[in-house]
Amino acid sequence: MAKKSAIEKNKRRQKLVARYADKRAELKAIAMDENLSLEERFKARLKLAELPRNSAPSRVRNRCEVTGRPRGYYRKFKMSRIALRDLGSTGMIPGLVKSSW
Repeated sequence: MAKKSAIEKNKRRQKLVARYADKRAELKAIAMDENLSLEERFKARLKLAELPRNSAPSRVRNRCEVTGRPRGYYRKFKMSRIALRDLGSTGMIPGLVKSSW
């Protein structure tokens, strides 16, 4: 089980990303628009830099929904390989069969 503080920090980051997503996308579109003047684009980049760092989507870490583990994460199931194996072995995940040969 991961530290509760790390899990909570990641949840706060996810909320910030959701809150600033529209504003960040708008400023990025302005900054990347070739038809605008350099001054307008530079101002957009400065405003983008003033936004909180944790509002960037790249700072959110994929964590297991069951244990909070940050490594060995399967996106399709939203859980780590260890939790996936445990739940799959007990038959808790529909359609998943642990292979044996």
